[in-house]
Amino acid sequence: MKRIPILAGNRKGLTSFPVGLVVLAMTATFSLSGCTESQSSPAQAKAFAAATTAKQAETVAAPAAAAFATASSAAKTAAGATSKTYTSAKAEAKSPKGKYLAGEDPAYAKRCGWPVKCAEPLPGSILPRKRIVAYYGNPLSKRMGALGEFQKDDMLRRLKGEAARWEKADPSTPVQPALHLIAVVAQGEPGKAGKYRMVMPDKIINEVYGWAKEANAVLFIDIQTGHDDIRNILPRFEWILKNPDVHLGIDPEFNLIKSGKVPGKKIGTYDAEDINYASGYLRDLVKKYNLPPKLFTVHRFTRNGVTNFKKIALRPEVQIVMHMDGWGAPWLKRDSYKDYIVSEPVQYTGFKLFYHNDTKKGDPLMTPQDLLKLEPKPLYVQYQ
Repeated sequence: MKRIPILAGNRKGLTSFPVGLVVLAMTATFSLSGCTESQSSPAQAKAFAAATTAKQAETVAAPAAAAFATASSAAKTAAGATSKTYTSAKAEAKSPKGKYLAGEDPAYAKRCGWPVKCAEPLPGSILPRKRIVAYYGNPLSKRMGALGEFQKDDMLRRLKGEAARWEKADPSTPVQPALHLIAVVAQGEPGKAGKYRMVMPDKIINEVYGWAKEANAVLFIDIQTGHDDIRNILPRFEWILKNPDVHLGIDPEFNLIKSGKVPGKKIGTYDAEDINYASGYLRDLVKKYNLPPKLFTVHRFTRNGVTNFKKIALRPEVQIVMHMDGWGAPWLKRDSYKDYIVSEPVQYTGFKLFYHNDTKKGDPLMTPQDLLKLEPKPLYVQYQ
């Protein structure tokens, strides 16, 4: 498969800003020309990547880094905090005076409401019996994540290695490998449909699904809506979501239908109402096709990324993971995990690691041992 340098749009220096495609490394959104109403043709998919340049990616990524810092607790005291906070705070800095670093205190987690009270997992549930370790990205782009950065065989070998490291670090929790495919990529231009998003061709989705089966992995279909409505775009994927080993992810950062802003220029949001719609849709699929419970990941790294969290409905047929999706130094990632995941409990938690963005300023990539100190411990770990 020929890969195109897509302008991935995202992520997040902890405050990410939307731009679609990517949650990958500095993500920037790939301006795709020629989007159709439903999905792209192979030629359009190629144009999608060709239109982006390294300079565009940098432009998109810069705001994200600044945002991350603004979103972190370290920046709370200054409403106008920018990337200066990111470079100067150096929180990982010295040994902490207390017993726990941010996000690690079990007493704080308990006060916030962890573990969340919910129905016993139904037969066939993956969580909490297993931990999911996923590679994220899009096969058309080397810049959107590990899934597309490496050739297929090398990528699956690396994923297997990460799974083994997690199983060694926590032998009590078996690892379920996963591929997390960005199936709808936010765009910096409206395209023919005027929706600021590109839907990947079914052929590409099926190809990645085949890779997942080859690796005994589950597949996540990730949706960045741009200016489309999740109620319009999600039903299009029933054909793949009706499989028992295919699950869903949504990205509030790139949901800008209400604000009307361009992906990459503003951080988007989802309300509990939107999340409940998607969860209800998955519940109905489980009942319609007699499936095991679906996994449902919601990316988050800012306070307004998810609103009215207390109104999010928990359903036995759907296991919701609130996924800390920002990049930066370990201290900043822990702060964001504490402030936006631990402090607003929903059901299960996730944590993203960026091979490139987390380490580009000389910081170490957090290890399984680092993440296992968090409370609650993430049961979904994603590498981009």
